[in-house]
Amino acid sequence: MSGFTLPDGTALHLECQGDPQGSVTVLFAHAYAVDHRCWQDIAGVIPTAVEWPVRVISCDLRGHGSSSRATESTATVEQLADDLAEVIAHAAPDGSVVVVGHGMGGLATLALGQRHPQLFARHAPDQPARVAGIVLLSTGVGDVAAEARAATGLAVEGSRSPPNLLSKVIQDLEVVLGSRLVDLVTDRAHKAAVTAMRWSMFGEDPDPDDVVLTLRMIRAHWPETMALFRPGLDAYIKQAQLDVPEHTQVISMVGERDRLVEPEQASALLGTDRADELIVLPDAGHMLPLERPAQVIPRIVAAVHATHRNQGDAR
Repeated sequence: MSGFTLPDGTALHLECQGDPQGSVTVLFAHAYAVDHRCWQDIAGVIPTAVEWPVRVISCDLRGHGSSSRATESTATVEQLADDLAEVIAHAAPDGSVVVVGHGMGGLATLALGQRHPQLFARHAPDQPARVAGIVLLSTGVGDVAAEARAATGLAVEGSRSPPNLLSKVIQDLEVVLGSRLVDLVTDRAHKAAVTAMRWSMFGEDPDPDDVVLTLRMIRAHWPETMALFRPGLDAYIKQAQLDVPEHTQVISMVGERDRLVEPEQASALLGTDRADELIVLPDAGHMLPLERPAQVIPRIVAAVHATHRNQGDAR
C-alpha cells in the first residue's frame, strides 16, 4: 500500500500490486460508499492472469476508505475524475492505462474522458494513448443516482439509531468484547439490513460474506460521505456521456438483475456505435466486482492484452 497527496492537500490511499515497471497499468475506481476492498477478488489475480508484467492500482477515492475527507465543494464526479488524472500522473507516469470503474467509479471514468481528453488522445500515429481502454461495471445514464439513494437507505436501516449514539455503543462494545466480536455483533444482528442489502445490491444467491462486507463498507461512510456525494451523483448521472475516441477500447458489463443500473441504462450510455460492447451477466446484481469476478477478470485481461499488443505495434 502507499499514499499520495493531491495538489489540494487531500491524501489518497492506494493499494499497489504487480510489477511497478509494467508497461500497462490497471487502475480500479470503486463505487459510491464502498472502498478498495470491493476489488479483493480481482486486483490480486490480474498480475498472474496477464501474460506480461502489469501494474495494478486500487485507490480509495476522495472521501472514501482510508483517503482524506471530501468537502461540499469537492464531493463531485468531476473532482473524482481530476483525482484519477493525478493518480495516473503520479503512480503510472509511463506506459498505457486501463481504467476499471464500478458505479460511481465508472461515472468518474466517463468524466475523465471529458475533462482530460489528452489522456485518451494519440499524439502521434505510432504512439499509444495514455488511457488505452476503459471497463465500465454497473454504469449507466439515468434520472437519479439510484446507487446513492439505495446505499443511503441501507445505511440508515442498518444503524437503527442516530450515528453518534451508534458509534458510542460500538466503542463501548469494543472495549468489552474486542473488535472481532463487535464486527460479528454489528453485522449479523440486523438481519433486516442484511436482507435489504442482498435484495438491493446483489443478484441471485450471493455469498453471505460479500453481502456483509458491502454492508460494512456502506455503514463506514454513513453519514458524512454519503450525504456529501449524493447531490453530485444525482446531478452528473443525468448528463453522463461516453465521450472517448474511437480507438479507445470500451467494455461495459451490467447485471441482468441490477436494480440500480438496469441493462437499458447501460445500453443508453453506450449508444448505437458501441452497442456491441455491452455484456449482460445473467442473474447478477449491482456488485459485480464481488458477485462475478470470474466473468469480470477475463474482460480486464483481454483489455490489457489488447493494450500490450497495440504498444508492440506502435514500436
